[in-house]
Amino acid sequence: MIIQSIQTLWQKLQDTQPLVHCITNSVANNFVANVCLAVGASPAMIDNKQEAGNFARIASALSINTGTPTPEQALAMQYAAQSANAEHTSWVLDPVGYSEILAWRSQIVDDLLQYHPTIIRGNASEIASLAGAQSSSKGVDSTLDSNQVIDQAQQLLGTCDCVAISGMTDYILSKALGIFAITGGSNLQPKVTAMGCALGAVCAAYLGVVEEDQSPALAAIAAHVHFAIAAQIAEEKMIAQNVGIGSFQILFLDALFQIAADDFEKVEINQIAK
Repeated sequence: MIIQSIQTLWQKLQDTQPLVHCITNSVANNFVANVCLAVGASPAMIDNKQEAGNFARIASALSINTGTPTPEQALAMQYAAQSANAEHTSWVLDPVGYSEILAWRSQIVDDLLQYHPTIIRGNASEIASLAGAQSSSKGVDSTLDSNQVIDQAQQLLGTCDCVAISGMTDYILSKALGIFAITGGSNLQPKVTAMGCALGAVCAAYLGVVEEDQSPALAAIAAHVHFAIAAQIAEEKMIAQNVGIGSFQILFLDALFQIAADDFEKVEINQIAK
């Protein structure tokens, strides 16, 4: 039944092309926009304080990423999140680099939590740090496995509806649906900049078409499955064509765009707790 729900959500995404307000980082902007377009959404990269609050009011969903924040962008994030909360617009918080060593951006994330993000998405180190556990990280890359932080991640469900932990296996946690594990994707994904950032925006794209009576966790599951399938297809084609990692990014975008409903059955999805 979860696959059927994802297929229905994917079709609605294609039909409605939701407007996704993305406040992301300078490394990721172009790739995130192209990924949103490839999955069927309409991205808008509005990240100035003068417009972000007003624009968030008309968007189908909002995605906030703290990869390379500036003081100007930090205000835009606050205004956008405040508007999303006031308008009951679903939004995603991607706390890139959240850690003791990056205290200023981490405080930005802490401040944003008051506006109740719908989904918090990050790698294992970021999620563990945000949940209050001490973890080391290499830059913004995770040094923990996603399955190591499931218990800590559940603590965050008091401040959001859903937590998504990315890794070799992705875990989606929510009070409504329990815990789902998604196995698939490609080990080449960490070799491409902004994959995680783009995944957060795709979570927002799917949030933009979730019905009021559906759990937001369904959007996170759909986004992670969509990503995993595309990565698998891209790696297979890269090997077949005997090309390198630069081609993987292009093949990945192609796969995101070309996915059909039946493809959602190619990834293993398991409910590991209710």
